[in-house]
Amino acid sequence: MADTKKVLIINSHLTYPNWTEGTLNNAFFQSAKEFFTSKSYEVMETTIEDGYKPEEEEQKHLAADIVILQMPVNWFGAPWIYKKYVDEVFNSGLFSKSFLTGDGRTKDDPTKQYGSGGLLQGKKFMISATWNAPAEAFDNQLQHLMQGKSTADLFLNITSNYRFCGFEIMEGYNCFDIFRRNDIANDLENYPKYLDKVFDLQNLSSKRQLQENLN
Repeated sequence: MADTKKVLIINSHLTYPNWTEGTLNNAFFQSAKEFFTSKSYEVMETTIEDGYKPEEEEQKHLAADIVILQMPVNWFGAPWIYKKYVDEVFNSGLFSKSFLTGDGRTKDDPTKQYGSGGLLQGKKFMISATWNAPAEAFDNQLQHLMQGKSTADLFLNITSNYRFCGFEIMEGYNCFDIFRRNDIANDLENYPKYLDKVFDLQNLSSKRQLQENLN
């Protein structure tokens, strides 16, 4: 029988009382949790604001097949508590040599590239983000602020940490223009469908069932 797949869902919302209480990010967080539970995944959770132990988070990353970061975009990045979380958790993985043992380069093989030394191969990472910015602000050279850049470009400082350690980076999910739109519920409704598609879980379930039948 196949081992149970595991997913780690990280909620990086930071509460500002009477302004941003985290209701929307929590809704996406719960939606992902319910989706993966329905797919027979073991769901591990971390809400950074509630506290964590870096060594335990390191172990969660080692156990997880998929890591999803749920985040509000605060001043064009994740809340500052997430940067602190990454520094502490990834340093724990660096010092224990569980995430990586070097940056990929070797004296013996000059073709080995910087950033190719991660030990967490076969794992996948995805960002689900909520934005004040509208979708049309991205991927358009005529836009004043982003000047053609994508959301993936903006999040390179986040995804690079995971790629550096060996993760495959999946295309993220974005809920745009949250303060002006009145159809946010559609984004929540479509989120499980997106997760099913981006992680190819429907095909994986079919393959797993076939394998179990053969056994």
